[in-house]
Amino acid sequence: MKLAEALQERADLSKKIDQLRYRLESNATVQEGEQTAEDPQELLSELDTAISRLDYLVSRINLTNCAVKADGKTLTEIISEKDCLTKKHSILKDVVQTASNISNRATRSEIKIKRAVDVKAIQAATDEIAKRIRILDNLLQQTNWTADLAE
Repeated sequence: MKLAEALQERADLSKKIDQLRYRLESNATVQEGEQTAEDPQELLSELDTAISRLDYLVSRINLTNCAVKADGKTLTEIISEKDCLTKKHSILKDVVQTASNISNRATRSEIKIKRAVDVKAIQAATDEIAKRIRILDNLLQQTNWTADLAE
């Protein structure tokens, strides 16, 4: 199994587990004299199976991410870099938006608000970070489809 396939299955399992949670909660109680729409014991069994498979996949994905290298870094290092850059990108975008939304004064007696940052420079940095994120994402995607899942 390729890493990308395991990642897709992990995402599907996460959705399935969320659905099982909802179905279990919906069938946890019943009015006296009535029956639940689904058998809670069957749902619990299905949940156990899904959780076991998720546990297996997550551990194998993590082992693979620690072992497989791309451009001299492990996938774990690349994912960490991408996550941190994504956070920084989001913050810088917000700073640019805030600094760009300066309202004009209606009268001279109103408080004058001015920029405390160089919007052009921050926007350029934001664009470079976005480019780096795209490059890392492409590298991850390519590697995910070529790397075998660790056993």
